[in-house]
Amino acid sequence: MQKNDICEGLVAGLGTDGEGIINIDGVTAFVPFCLEGERVAFKILKVNGGVAYGKIEKITVPSENRVTPPCPVFYKCGGCDIQHMNYASQLNFKRDSVKRTLLKIGGIDFEAEQTVPCDRQYGYRNKLVLPIGVDGEGRTIVGFYARRSHRIVPSDNCLIQAEWAKKVYSAVLDFAAVTGVSGYDEQKGKGALRRIAVREIAGKFVFALVVTRNIDVSYLITELEKHFKDFTFLLNVNTDKTNGIFGKEWHICRGDGFIEAESNGILYSAGANTFLQVNDGVRDKLYARVLSEVDADCTAVDLYSGGGMLTAMLAKKCSKAYGIEIVAEASECADELKERNGLCGKMVNICGAAENEIDGVLKTVKGKSVIVCDPPRKGMERSVVRAIAASGADKVILVSCNPATLARDLGLLTGTLVEDGGKLVKTNAPSGGYRIISVTPFDMFPQTKWCETLVVLSHKKKASL
Repeated sequence: MQKNDICEGLVAGLGTDGEGIINIDGVTAFVPFCLEGERVAFKILKVNGGVAYGKIEKITVPSENRVTPPCPVFYKCGGCDIQHMNYASQLNFKRDSVKRTLLKIGGIDFEAEQTVPCDRQYGYRNKLVLPIGVDGEGRTIVGFYARRSHRIVPSDNCLIQAEWAKKVYSAVLDFAAVTGVSGYDEQKGKGALRRIAVREIAGKFVFALVVTRNIDVSYLITELEKHFKDFTFLLNVNTDKTNGIFGKEWHICRGDGFIEAESNGILYSAGANTFLQVNDGVRDKLYARVLSEVDADCTAVDLYSGGGMLTAMLAKKCSKAYGIEIVAEASECADELKERNGLCGKMVNICGAAENEIDGVLKTVKGKSVIVCDPPRKGMERSVVRAIAASGADKVILVSCNPATLARDLGLLTGTLVEDGGKLVKTNAPSGGYRIISVTPFDMFPQTKWCETLVVLSHKKKASL
């Protein structure tokens, strides 16, 4: 098997990215956009020892689970992975993917529950972060990045975004055309427009235009006012040549920089950099499940707590709740949320890194306790995992958007993984202080390979008392 060869084979299974796995003559080929059980012809793009990577050329025998992707740029854009798979199969794929990843990386053999579905398979996102760049002719374009690159695939809409997203595409392109302000060329480091980020909460919007220099945005605001009534607009200056979305310089151009809303009985405010789940419907299902696992007479410690929504919900149910969040804007929102909801005596927000603050918080907790942890995609810092393992909390509830880092952190908590000279090693005799009660995937991100996973653990000794 060599590069540019055309091969044909049976798809034996799917990888974690949703790609087909095809075994031919001792070589394992990974080919995107295949489904299990299909027979396909594919072109070899790369061979590395016993592993090859290919591009699908023809589907000889299609799966009954295959559907026609509705997005015209699906095969080019890197935003979605599995639009070619019917929804029932997507749910099964995510459940199987979580189970396989926990076993492969964490040495955890545990049966995951059925994936909790999303009521809307398209148009479900409340957040849009739209890259702005230039094409080969120097014309401003908007769209999303191609797979494993920063090459923008031009488009005028995204089907997993809410209906309002199309109006944002149009307004940005009109603004660039009329004012002559160009999209950002990453290769040359030229151009002003880098991204526009939008957050929608109950019909209210936060717009944040990311630029390389301070510019006049009055025309763009006027264009947006034709379609959006209740919104605030911020200009963010980011001159860094990194993948970070926002820079440190902010200007409020319309409104007060925040929007106020209510969800799950909690009044709150949010800004452009406040963490909130991107799918309102599945978020509500997820949070309801978290609360069902928490007893009213316990103290909750909420790590990576964002704008404090879940911390407040925990505070309303529990005797007390602590939230730890490193982003200052989000922590400020959480403090305002605490005041607004009358939770001053039950909710404590701490602005700082979880690894620096957790030990001090845990020392103040007396009696029954639960730790809730919803870290970023990279997972928890090793010191945070150690602190949780040594906490003695009655329950630990993990929420993760990345099964790989979840498997690592979960393995350390349950003892299927141990640290050995800085490396993680699987063990056949788990000695961790916690055992898994349940593993439940939630389909927070339909049409993509990603899901949110909720894991509930109980303390082995306390559970037996």
